[in-house]
Amino acid sequence: MHSPRIEADKPSEVKAGEEINLENLNHYLRSKLDDFPEITGVLQFGGGYSNLTYLLKAGDREFVLRRPPFGAGEIKGGHDMQREYSILDRLRKAGFGKIPETIIFCDEEQVIGSPFYVMSKISGLILRTSQTAKIRESFGQDDMNRLSKSLCSNLAALHKIDIQSTGLVNIGKPEGYIKRQVEGWFKRYLASQTDEIPEIDSLIKWLETHLPEEMTPALIHNDYKFDNVVFDQDDLSLKAILDWEMTTVGDPRMDVGTALSYWSEKGDGDFEKSFNITWLDGNLTRDGFVDFYQEQNGTDLGNILYFYVFGLFKNAVVMQQIYARFRKGLTKDHRFGGLIHGVKRLSEKGISSIEAGKMR
Repeated sequence: MHSPRIEADKPSEVKAGEEINLENLNHYLRSKLDDFPEITGVLQFGGGYSNLTYLLKAGDREFVLRRPPFGAGEIKGGHDMQREYSILDRLRKAGFGKIPETIIFCDEEQVIGSPFYVMSKISGLILRTSQTAKIRESFGQDDMNRLSKSLCSNLAALHKIDIQSTGLVNIGKPEGYIKRQVEGWFKRYLASQTDEIPEIDSLIKWLETHLPEEMTPALIHNDYKFDNVVFDQDDLSLKAILDWEMTTVGDPRMDVGTALSYWSEKGDGDFEKSFNITWLDGNLTRDGFVDFYQEQNGTDLGNILYFYVFGLFKNAVVMQQIYARFRKGLTKDHRFGGLIHGVKRLSEKGISSIEAGKMR
């Protein structure tokens, strides 16, 4: 049994340059929502490299606000707050309960400087790599096995949602999804490129020349990992899935491949282990994740290598985009300055996997 050493995900003081105009926010919320409590304090959740997430405190009540990162306006089609809000709203209406409750979306940039939305706060455990040492002390192998299987089975369940009857099929264009993704992410790389990395060129050529036949489309999260879900502190059940900004409909293997690209193992390097806690004893391996997913979903994923390699490539491009923003001075977070090394490392890992014919 696990010991209660891990605390629920806690925010900290807002980073310099990422503050919210509380007076403007309160005025807006009071003008749009009857009896909405006054926000008296704002804290910020750390961890991610993408959208910014804040805790709004109103007496004994708490809410969460999401907004794009500073400088994100240069990324066409990315960080769409209205789309993310709409997806959460549709999922709730479709009967999928493992999500926060949406409260309001605002597209008036003068309020806090960007579009944003407010949702309910879900309390529980978010297992971040910053807590790896405590997680290791608190959870035994059986706990980690249970947590990793829960993560996997909930992804399998998400992919079984009937996107036709719920209308969720309309949030994207499933036909030709794989090809569009490969082409689109390569264009994003070219638009943010700062260094010559031959492995990226080799990866895109391989991905373009090995396009697989598509499976029946499903709702896909596209950023599924431990630190994007909330677990119950007591029974370790999965309470909610967070960060739906990249959700769409398409081949579910793309979602599995992305999850696997985060799924570090014990023999991986320190950089890969910084993505996830999945290298701790008791977790499923990458191959074990595939086997358990197939068991839970009832679908044969076939050769998953293509989708794993694409996941590595996509993560490399995301890092490249963030690094490019840092180079331009659009963000001052010094974590971003070293991401170019991550771009190179993931590219090399993709090539190594192709050469080995299996996930490396």
